[in-house]
Amino acid sequence: MENSQISSQGPESTRNGVIVVPCYNESKRLPVAAFQQFVSQNPSVRFLFVNDGSKDSTVEVIEAMRRDLEQDIQLLDKKINAGKGEAVRDGMLFACQDPSVRFVGFWDADLATPLDTIPLFLHHLDADSSIQMVFGSRVRLLGREVHRKASRHYLGRIFATAVSIILKLPIYDTQCGAKIFRNTPELATVLAQPFISPWVFDVEILARWKVLRRSDPEYLHRLIYELPLPRWEDVAGSKVHSGDFFRAFVDILRIYRRYLA
Repeated sequence: MENSQISSQGPESTRNGVIVVPCYNESKRLPVAAFQQFVSQNPSVRFLFVNDGSKDSTVEVIEAMRRDLEQDIQLLDKKINAGKGEAVRDGMLFACQDPSVRFVGFWDADLATPLDTIPLFLHHLDADSSIQMVFGSRVRLLGREVHRKASRHYLGRIFATAVSIILKLPIYDTQCGAKIFRNTPELATVLAQPFISPWVFDVEILARWKVLRRSDPEYLHRLIYELPLPRWEDVAGSKVHSGDFFRAFVDILRIYRRYLA
């Protein structure tokens, strides 16, 4: 984590989970009040915000939150922009170093997936020790409030189908920005090296896991729990555009050639 600085105050305390929040120019979109309310009601979870070389006042906004909630919020300030994947990887690796932390995850800063879903993720990890990771899945079912632009939905379905074929894994949604993992040495191994893709690093994580367990093709089927989200909504100002889906397909081929061919 060169060219980065970690900020925290107060004594370390045992936490059930750490959620990494990657941030790039999020000063006007960061829902500060929602984060403040969540940590005040959920003392077992803390947030690690990773500033990925923002050019706006993102750091100042996070620092203001941190001063008021020094036990609950940390800031990893990366001076040079390296992309979302590396921001997530650096943050998760930092969190994994604390042996008292049982679960490490990442969450999109715009809270397209509301924070009140985090306890539901942790419940599934607590309830079944065989589950190593819980992935949010944007499935539009009756009784669920999942609102996604039609163009993104259909491009996403094409992308997810291609990923399922390449990984030989019947996963519905690899790209939802809400995922929580059990903190294990295996997770640290998967995160040890920089990603080759800045955006579809979620797929690269799974590909690396498959490499670790080549002798057991069904291994990931047992480790992953896909959680249909109760609520998810496209938030204005997303840095992912329709053209990025096509670049993502190129990255999928690169991932396949690197790990699975």
